[in-house]
Amino acid sequence: MVLYECGGNIPVLESKRLRLRRMERSDAETMFRYWSDPEVVKYMNMPPFPSEEDAYEMINLLNGLSESEDALRWGIELKEHGELIGSCGYNVWQLSGAYRGEIGYDLGWNFWGYGYMAEALQVMLSFGFGTMGLNRIEALIDPRNDNSRRLIRRLGFMEEGLLREYQKTESGYVDLMMYSLLQNEFQYNND
Repeated sequence: MVLYECGGNIPVLESKRLRLRRMERSDAETMFRYWSDPEVVKYMNMPPFPSEEDAYEMINLLNGLSESEDALRWGIELKEHGELIGSCGYNVWQLSGAYRGEIGYDLGWNFWGYGYMAEALQVMLSFGFGTMGLNRIEALIDPRNDNSRRLIRRLGFMEEGLLREYQKTESGYVDLMMYSLLQNEFQYNND
């Protein structure tokens, strides 16, 4: 079996309304708006970014992690306007032996409630199961993040349990809920 290798090539994925694409330096201003917003980063276990340069460094880091096969992150763009509205991707993935990946995502608050993230994740999950060959996709979610928990359950993820004090943040250790979706449970959507 040939294992998926990204090699820094972040493929463009499309849905009806969205284009998932590699983030570039020119996206730093927009992503800084989102990543510096306390409402957007509230459950991301990181402080709001203090500068646009920090957003650029994060984009650069994420793109570099795709070159080393450690992460794969897309910018989420509205096809109609070409406007970047957030990001999503695989924070980590492991093929040989485990065939699993962990997802993460964020969206500018003014785009919440329109189904954009569900649409983006559907495309990303199809890519993970179909192209990458994953068998299991996980999401670690702050138990207080009700919107994200509802979203992930609508996509078919099962709640597996609470990981107590799983991650260290500036304000101390936080609990995270583990959710998973298996390849044989996934409903492919060809929109």
